[in-house]
Amino acid sequence: MSRILVVDDEKLIVKGLKYSLEQDGLTVDSAGDGEEALALIRENEYDIVLLDLMLPKMNGYEVCQEVRSFSDVPIIMLTAKSEDMDKILGLEYGADDYITKPFNILEVKARIKAIMRRTDHRASKTEEAVVLPEGEGVIEHGDLTLDTSGRRAYVCNEEVNLTAREFDLLVLFINNPNQVYTREKLLELIWGREYPGDGRTVDVHIRRLREKIERSPGDPKYVKTKWGVGYYLA
Repeated sequence: MSRILVVDDEKLIVKGLKYSLEQDGLTVDSAGDGEEALALIRENEYDIVLLDLMLPKMNGYEVCQEVRSFSDVPIIMLTAKSEDMDKILGLEYGADDYITKPFNILEVKARIKAIMRRTDHRASKTEEAVVLPEGEGVIEHGDLTLDTSGRRAYVCNEEVNLTAREFDLLVLFINNPNQVYTREKLLELIWGREYPGDGRTVDVHIRRLREKIERSPGDPKYVKTKWGVGYYLA
């Protein structure tokens, strides 16, 4: 049974989401502020977190950023703000998706199901997309070393903390050097065909990946941009 955490300080929203999601057989926990949410995520294994942006004690951005330091749990940001910058900021801090309030519960369920399908099949999809050499658990490229079995990444023998999608992107690039991938193709291979996001999601993840593996993210050595087309590994 899948377990979901709903984080919102509006009790009516929490009550409505909890009732509706439990009707679909999901186990639902709830938190009313950022600190409580963070404590629950540290103590429990959740399949998805629905995280409101405007929260007491710690806002959604702060919670999301802190969670990403120790967990890859999928996060859907709930926000009453509709400006593109707020959505992009949510993705930059590590959110997987966002839904703008007021929302339709059917949309929330559809987004949750899409993420769960993607998570359940991520391993098989990644293997199919990346085509790792049989019997090899370590991939090296310049100063980069990837342990594909343990899903750990190193730069100059120092471990860097990559999220699941950042790691999948890097494996895909390293195993297919100089192949240019459009944003749409990366969304399909890494996020899955059902993912409702757009190309900006890819841009944000590429920028975060560069910040972690490149000495000079503004002048990347590895993950480069083919202007007007997409991204590739040099």
